[in-house]
Amino acid sequence: MSVFLSLNPRPEELPDDSTRVAYPPETLTRLAAEAREIIAGYPRARSALLPLLHLVQSEDGYLTSAGIDFCSEQLGLTGAEVTAVATFYSMYRRTPTGEYLVGVCTNTLCAIMGGDAILDSLQDHLGVHAGETTDSADGKASVTLEHIECNAACDYAPVIMVNWEFYDNQTPSSARDLVDALREGQPPVPSRGARPCTFRQTARLLAGLQQDSDDSWAAGAATLAGLRVAHEKGMAAHGLEGED
Repeated sequence: MSVFLSLNPRPEELPDDSTRVAYPPETLTRLAAEAREIIAGYPRARSALLPLLHLVQSEDGYLTSAGIDFCSEQLGLTGAEVTAVATFYSMYRRTPTGEYLVGVCTNTLCAIMGGDAILDSLQDHLGVHAGETTDSADGKASVTLEHIECNAACDYAPVIMVNWEFYDNQTPSSARDLVDALREGQPPVPSRGARPCTFRQTARLLAGLQQDSDDSWAAGAATLAGLRVAHEKGMAAHGLEGED
């Protein structure tokens, strides 16, 4: 039996009319200066590839041919080497992305707790399928809806991520309210972490060029439940008895 899997195209495979193939001189000058700042923080230039990919992603909202070429030139890597990394990590987008990337987890625990129902509800509510972006012609902020295999937050399932910020214990109703607020440009405070900025601003933050002013991040009670029980029972990992 044959199985066909449809994958998003690699950056260099996108049609010429949908991807930037070169940066204007002024943009290239600005990016080069920011790239030097990023590269200076690493003992080896090629170690800066991940933040540089975030840098160029912040320019267009996804990785373009121009971005791939820029990274390869800055680091002395081939386009194939850069593309191999860019296509490995899901945080690097290969298609245009809206101002808010909404990822709904439908992996085992989230699915059992209602993740599938949330995704179905948002597809109907936004009028798009997973992987598609809402039309911003109505003046509202654009939202890209994404099916995510796992948000690594099973203790608060079902979970939605907006530009990598967590919204825990969601329901179809709360998820619809969430995307409505996003489209109005008023992202709610997440369950943990900082209030989401736009997708491009998030990419700059991940590139290390922008500091987040919210320092209130903390693990929640469900995440720390096992640690609390261990402390109550005087349990510790082997070899760590007596250590804090």
